[in-house]
Amino acid sequence: MTVSGPAALSPATKLSGRAFYESIGSPKKIVAPMVDQSELAWRKLSRRLGADLCYTPMLHARLFVTQEKYRNAMFDALDGHSSTDRPLIVQFCANEPDMLLQAAKLVEKQCDAVDLNLGCPQNIARRGHYGSFLQDDWDLIYKLINNLHVNLSIPVTAKIRIFPSREKTLAYARHVLSAGAQILTVHSRTREMKGQQTGLADWKVIRYLREQLPSETVIFANGNILYHEDINRCLEFTGVDAVMSAEGNLYNPAIFVKPITYKETIPPDYESMEELFPRVDRTLREYFEILKITPGEASHSAAKSHLFRLLRPFLSQHTAIRTEIAAINRNSTIEDFRMITEHVEEIVRKLFADDFFKEKDIIRRSDQSSDQSGAEYKDVPYWRVQPYFRPVNGQILFGGKRPLEEGKDDNEKQKEQKKT
Repeated sequence: MTVSGPAALSPATKLSGRAFYESIGSPKKIVAPMVDQSELAWRKLSRRLGADLCYTPMLHARLFVTQEKYRNAMFDALDGHSSTDRPLIVQFCANEPDMLLQAAKLVEKQCDAVDLNLGCPQNIARRGHYGSFLQDDWDLIYKLINNLHVNLSIPVTAKIRIFPSREKTLAYARHVLSAGAQILTVHSRTREMKGQQTGLADWKVIRYLREQLPSETVIFANGNILYHEDINRCLEFTGVDAVMSAEGNLYNPAIFVKPITYKETIPPDYESMEELFPRVDRTLREYFEILKITPGEASHSAAKSHLFRLLRPFLSQHTAIRTEIAAINRNSTIEDFRMITEHVEEIVRKLFADDFFKEKDIIRRSDQSSDQSGAEYKDVPYWRVQPYFRPVNGQILFGGKRPLEEGKDDNEKQKEQKKT
């Protein structure tokens, strides 16, 4: 792997804590690290639509060090490029301090910080003893973080999940920070909250941490970010420095669009609707134009999943497009993605050719909201990108919907298990 980008800071001069956060522009809107889903092409699209900071997909530290094919597929010379992919934080899962350091050394000149994944709740993480399943081994966590803190020329950060007890969560957060983590991202769900048992993330725990930890501690919040206005609600409710979105961003990359202003509501005018819930054809075209000029295996292997998410409500009405996407495989070329893009554009163009269609192109607001965030659920036309709400106990709870799990769907989890 060829490394490029600006020279890293020396250990004696590297920034820490809030000084580091300010040096990367004090970001407010962040693309979360996700397995196989926050790769370069998607990061470019997200940045174009308003993201201030991006994380890479979760990378397996041992595979990154020992398997050149895996390393080159997941991270190449354009990742972390100074002009197109910064600020960038590279996330690893690991359980061996020296192996994690070796992996981090391979990317430290192409990113602004290295993050330790302490949040993955999936069974693959249980078997591999990483992610949230390290939270029972505080000594190992300290060694993993501190080894990077002492030996890397760039900062180390960490992303955690919470415990059922807020007091234990606070002690855990303090432990992670004491090891040398310069930014703490808190996904306010427990390790057990996944799949159909995901439920709402608890912003009250994040607010508690914000109140109890020193003011100079930089905290990012993760969970319940499905609409654009959820960003401000979370910032205001929790008092954190920034907000991270995973699946909210995957289903609607425009979730980060427009400058952040407190107390913001969605204006009723048509132009604002187009910004916040853009048409699927326009969003897909923008993503395709980025994809075709972005080399690298990671970006192209992730494209099929991105199409399914971007077009999810659209595909239920236009099943022929679903069949075209499902046919994408290792041998597919950029022309296959071009054909799908053009087919979607043709369908939407015909829809909007109807003089009376604009009367149907509206967003209906529900009178129900979540308990703590005040989020207002919306009925968005299928030809516009929009959040997806995962079924809970076999039912989709419209109105009282629960936010979906931060991470991957079941098919992608099976894919990951086969890889490892």
